[in-house]
Amino acid sequence: MKLLIRNLARNTTEAELKALFEAHGVVQYCNLVLDKKSGGSKGFAFVEMPKTGQAKAAMQNINGTEVDGMLVRVKKAGPETNAKSDDSD
Repeated sequence: MKLLIRNLARNTTEAELKALFEAHGVVQYCNLVLDKKSGGSKGFAFVEMPKTGQAKAAMQNINGTEVDGMLVRVKKAGPETNAKSDDSD
């Protein structure tokens, strides 16, 4: 299940984010979205967890919690989040 994580602190690293989700199960990949010009975090990321039950547990347990001083939001990534990066229309 692909999850969208929003409202991340700009100093949160991909490694920290992956470790946060690994506490709830296997993380297939973690992608912190970076600004192309500055190289800094844009404040959101995607995490893929192959087991739906683990992904749902992570979503419930992490959503609304404080990470690096920010209350993060976690939800299932829908097709609209993929459409922005897909030019095959």
